Amino acid sequence: MQGGRLRMLAWTLRSVAIGWKGIQKATGAKTDNVRFKKPQEPDTSKHRMKVILQAALTCMMLVISASDYSDRNVALRGRVTQSSVLTGQWQSVGYLGLAINAVDGNLDPNYYHGSCSHTHIEKSPWWRLDMLDQYHIDTVKITNRNEFAERLTGAEIRIGNSLANNGNNNPRCTVITNIGASATGTFQCHGMKGRYLNIIVPGITAFLTLCEVQVFGDLVYDHAG
Repeated sequence: MQGGRLRMLAWTLRSVAIGWKGIQKATGAKTDNVRFKKPQEPDTSKHRMKVILQAALTCMMLVISASDYSDRNVALRGRVTQSSVLTGQWQSVGYLGLAINAVDGNLDPNYYHGSCSHTHIEKSPWWRLDMLDQYHIDTVKITNRNEFAERLTGAEIRIGNSLANNGNNNPRCTVITNIGASATGTFQCHGMKGRYLNIIVPGITAFLTLCEVQVFGDLVYDHAG
């Protein structure tokens, strides 16, 4: 998470600088001299100190909050959907195969235990996570099923803010080359920014099964950046 922490620190320093300029403007301090002249009235000095302490406390709380997000699996708080849900002769229980099963915090790779998503067999099957806000994504972890492991080979991870083509046109983080049966693969996305994360098997007719998707990154505080 080193890259995310550096982005967080840069944002915090920028916020402090902006806050300091606001304090200078509000209190009448000169921008080229951070020393405070002796106030003529005691009340002015007390007010100035109170403003500075409040700004410092706010910055500290922002740093603590951002640090928590860096180590948190943000997929657990998101919303999910997928191109279809497996039905018919393969579906014995109604909850099997639902998109939300891939973000339940359970890495059980046995599909029949009810903790894996599963699409029908179709052209370019996909699964999408809406993280509800923009994140700089550093790491994505995907747990494969205990059988038919080859089905994830060639799948793509895509991250961005567009819902065009159900989000499948967003920039690509990586192509999955191999995740063994029951194994969890780790993929680095190097701070790619976006609200939506898609996993798609493009261009072929296939199933898409995911037994857990974990996403780690930092909340984007300055959406213009």
